[in-house]
Amino acid sequence: MAVPKHKVSKSKRDMRRSHDALKASAYQECPNCGELMRPHHVCGACGYYSGREVSDISDNV
Repeated sequence: MAVPKHKVSKSKRDMRRSHDALKASAYQECPNCGELMRPHHVCGACGYYSGREVSDISDNV
């Protein structure tokens, strides 16, 4: 059974965990309506992607 031989200091523990924080999600402005949207995703407000209408949002409302 593996058991630590010495106590891990708070500094070593926190340095190991420095990359565990959640990253902020990336957002950009929709070129069609100006709402915030995820890059490379269909805009949830207007249904446009890459300059053309992909889905009809008026049916979902």
